[in-house]
Amino acid sequence: MKQTRQSDLYFPEEYEPCPSCNSTERVVDSQRAEVSCARCGLVLDENLIDNGPEWRAFDHEQRDKRTRVGAPSTYAISDKGLTTVIDWKNKDINGRSIPETKRAQLYRLRKLNKRMRVSRTGERNLALALSELDRFSSRLGLPRSVREDAAFIYRKASKNNLIRGRSIEGMVATSIYMSCRRCNIPRTLEEVSEISNVSKKQLGRNYRFLSRQLNIKLKPTSPSDYVPRFATKLDLSGEVQSKAIDIIAKSKQSGLNVGKGPTGVAAAALYIASILLGERITQKVVADVAGVTEVTVRNRYKELAEHDSSICM
Repeated sequence: MKQTRQSDLYFPEEYEPCPSCNSTERVVDSQRAEVSCARCGLVLDENLIDNGPEWRAFDHEQRDKRTRVGAPSTYAISDKGLTTVIDWKNKDINGRSIPETKRAQLYRLRKLNKRMRVSRTGERNLALALSELDRFSSRLGLPRSVREDAAFIYRKASKNNLIRGRSIEGMVATSIYMSCRRCNIPRTLEEVSEISNVSKKQLGRNYRFLSRQLNIKLKPTSPSDYVPRFATKLDLSGEVQSKAIDIIAKSKQSGLNVGKGPTGVAAAALYIASILLGERITQKVVADVAGVTEVTVRNRYKELAEHDSSICM
C-alpha cells in the first residue's frame, strides 16, 4: 500500500464520515484522481478535477511571470486569503504617484476595507486567534502543514462554539499541540506551555476537552519521535541516533515503555547509545535538552540496563 505523506491529508470544512469506519480524515491521490479514507483506505471520490495550472515553471522568476492568480486559500488567515487588500503604497497600477487630492479618499477606503474584513465579533476573535497561532508556530519552528492543521482544528472548535468561556491563547496552544501530535512532529506540553504562557494543567484540560468534543483520537507519542531532535541539539552522530532508536524498539517489545514519559525514555536511550559508541555525554546535558530531571534519566537508564541486558549490547 502506498505510504501517505502528511501533506496529502485533506480536512474539508463540510464532510461526511466514512461509511466504513466513521473517520473524517481523507487522503487525496492526485495521480489517481481519487479521495480515500486515511484510516481504512475506502475510495470515497474519484475522477477529481485538477485545479492546478496548465503550465510548468522551472524557477521562481519564471513562475512569477506565468502565474495569473493570487496566493492559494489558507486556513491560517481569518478570511482564508480570499479578500482584496488595498496596498499601502500611494501609487497606481502603472507606478505613478497618486495625486494629493485622491490620497485622503484612498486612506478612507483602506480604513473601511480593514473594518469590513473583521466587522463581526467572531471574525475579530478569529483574526486575533490566527495571528497568535502564527506567532506560537514561529517560535516552535513548525512547518506550514502543521499551522494549517492547527488552524483547521481551531476553526472547527470555534464553529461548534467550544471557544466561548475559554481563553483564546489556551485554545490556540492546544490546537497547535494536537496538530503536532497528528502530524508526528513531537512537541512536549512543556514547550507549548513555555511559548504560550498557558499552564500545563490548562493545556491538558483543553486537550481532553477538544479530543472528546471533536472526536479526535490521537495515538500516544513514541520516544523514537524525539530522538532526532534531541540528538541534533546534543550534536550526536547518525550512528548514535540509529542505536538509540534500536534500543527504544527493543524496550518497546519488552514492555518497558508502558506508563513512562516518552521524553525520559528517549533521553535515556540517547545516553546509553552515546556511551556504547564512544560519544559519551553527561546525564545532566541530556536531561536539560529533553526537559526532564537527571533522576528521570537515571531511572530510565537503570530500567533499560537491568531489565534486559540485550538492549544495551
